[in-house]
Amino acid sequence: MRTRFLAGLLFCILTCQAIVPQTLLAQTGRVYDDLSLESEILGETRKFAVYLPPDYDASERSYPVLYLLHGSGDDQSGWVQFGEVLNIADREINAGRATPMVIVMPNADETHRGYTNHISEDFRYEDFFIEELMPHVESEYRIRREKRYRAVAGLSMGGNGSFIYALRHPDLFASACPLSAYAGPLSKDELKGRRGGGEATEEQIDAHYEKYSILELINNMPDDQRDDVRWYIDCGDDDFLYEGNSLVHIAMRKRGVPHEYRVRDGGHRWSYWRSALPTVLAFVSDGFHQN
Repeated sequence: MRTRFLAGLLFCILTCQAIVPQTLLAQTGRVYDDLSLESEILGETRKFAVYLPPDYDASERSYPVLYLLHGSGDDQSGWVQFGEVLNIADREINAGRATPMVIVMPNADETHRGYTNHISEDFRYEDFFIEELMPHVESEYRIRREKRYRAVAGLSMGGNGSFIYALRHPDLFASACPLSAYAGPLSKDELKGRRGGGEATEEQIDAHYEKYSILELINNMPDDQRDDVRWYIDCGDDDFLYEGNSLVHIAMRKRGVPHEYRVRDGGHRWSYWRSALPTVLAFVSDGFHQN
């Protein structure tokens, strides 16, 4: 009896020694999904969410940042609630497949929808994002402010924002990962059919198309900017936005813009974007590292 007791005790000690270190390593990050910023540019308050990595409170270091953009119909909580960003980011960071990073998720679907300035320039979300949101979060949290430590990614409407911000501000973003992106407007007629386009003048249409057409931005990209951003583009083979992403891929190939282009099995749904997020985190992490 005594022999069996001692053997059981020894087994328990050895098992605990093996389990405890793994438990300690499986730390948990934090998400705040109801933060807000008063915007002078928009004339209203805008919500945003933030993911802080597992070791944020235990360290004094500054972190790289990923701006993760939601799609049409969602808000700053989309990636938190449906994208499971807390669980996925924790898992990838704890497994060493992604570097610890801060993830910022803004709301672009309140009062007005979208990540660009409006055709009439009466609502300037892009200006708010670049001039107010980024400086605010990068001073409020321990975020490194150099371009090489900043990335942008997003799905659908947020994929469009990822394209636009990285193409128009290659000095600010090291990596961009559009997922199932709306890649339009593909023509000026398409732009006229969008909200506010019917009342816009021809001059406003022309100016907005030149400013926000992804294909135009790629075709008019200066040669010395082709390598400025690391690109990872992913769109499902059953996605209704497949054509636009294919055209962007072809345009980048013709211009010699280095990029990763992936077509996987799937459609325009959260299961697809959740499966894409680990690869996105690994891709931007590679850019944050010194090779």
